[in-house]
Amino acid sequence: METSRFSDLSLSIQEQHRLGHALLHAAADAIVYSDRNGVIRFWNAGAERIFGFSETEALGQSLDIIIPERQRDRHWEGYDRVIASGQTHYGKGDLLSVPALHKDGHRISIEFTIIPAYNDQGIVVGMASVMRDVTTRFEEMKALRRQLAGR
Repeated sequence: METSRFSDLSLSIQEQHRLGHALLHAAADAIVYSDRNGVIRFWNAGAERIFGFSETEALGQSLDIIIPERQRDRHWEGYDRVIASGQTHYGKGDLLSVPALHKDGHRISIEFTIIPAYNDQGIVVGMASVMRDVTTRFEEMKALRRQLAGR
């Protein structure tokens, strides 16, 4: 009987770790992990590129460094709710679209997903976010809407 080259398609634990490391550190998207208190504990190269803060500058800081002041109350209300309950209003794969702050103070538009992280007892211990800068697309859509409204 001939052995198929597809007979074992799953990754070994070692391959999963290598893949996870590559995804976390080399992704173009920002990947940020914060603890229960919203303190940044992981900041990848994509986050550095999008937000302008180096890993050294971001680690240990509050997520407030990237949240515009006007959005902070709403953000923390939702963050605390997810930390306490383990539940989010957003289904798996739903993208949230919000303004964010770059290190130099200018606003950007991001889309992101959130992933609660649980300990062995099922308690939320932190939150990971995968974020993408969509500022160019957002600005193009605003300009198109203005153009269409002017007709």
